[in-house]
Amino acid sequence: PWSECSATCAGGVQRQEVVCKRLDDNSIVQNNYCDPDSKPPENQRACNTEPCPPEWFIGDWLECSKTCDGGMRTRAVLCIRKIGPSEEETLDYSGCLTHRPVEKEPCNNQSCPPQWVALDWSECTPKCGPGFKHRIVLCKSSDLSKTFPAAQCPEESKPPVRIRCSLGRCPPPRWVTGDWGQCSAQCGLGQQMRTVQCLSYTGQASSDCLETVRPPSMQQCESKCDSTPISNTEECKDVNKVAYCPLVLKFKFCSRAYFRQMCCKTCQGH
Repeated sequence: PWSECSATCAGGVQRQEVVCKRLDDNSIVQNNYCDPDSKPPENQRACNTEPCPPEWFIGDWLECSKTCDGGMRTRAVLCIRKIGPSEEETLDYSGCLTHRPVEKEPCNNQSCPPQWVALDWSECTPKCGPGFKHRIVLCKSSDLSKTFPAAQCPEESKPPVRIRCSLGRCPPPRWVTGDWGQCSAQCGLGQQMRTVQCLSYTGQASSDCLETVRPPSMQQCESKCDSTPISNTEECKDVNKVAYCPLVLKFKFCSRAYFRQMCCKTCQGH
């Protein structure tokens, strides 16, 4: 007899069994009663070769897109029809008559724990030499909408709030001078003073300036004397008998008290 088909569709196999029978009553007995050398080969034939009905192939879920705060996971969903023992074809979704399984769904909807959020670094201070940059680090919700106390974020993963930096070597201290003060003499030669300070680049007093290049803090000055009109012209005369008073006038020395006194007549009105 032929065995049952090995598959209900898409091609199975039937085998014809060879049995040992008694000749007198045609009953089946154990194979060792028959001569094994005379046993005919078993026959087989294809059966149920029509394609199987289409069915859904559903793959495994892939990893969730997020670990918290709601992500999505997907899987492959195909409409498959088996057309041979080891051969399949993919159909349109409409080829499968049952309800199509979902291909994606939400996952990991639990809220994420608070996390550290670091703002931008400040500029390096001071402006030269070794210094530091600073920044603010906050404990925030995963969507950055809420700020929590720092204790709610893990201390071991907190980003640094200060780092070393340098904008290059600072300029050396330098001498800084003030304006010259008023001349000490109201008429003729005198002295005038000014402040001279050694200052760092930040304006702090320093003692590291070279004394050899220190600007002077005092200098000689001369104040122009006011000419006093003399009523008696005979009292105003050139004292010096040597005739250099015209030179005094020519070189404009009349503004000096000594020459104006010695050459009073020549310098009068000048």
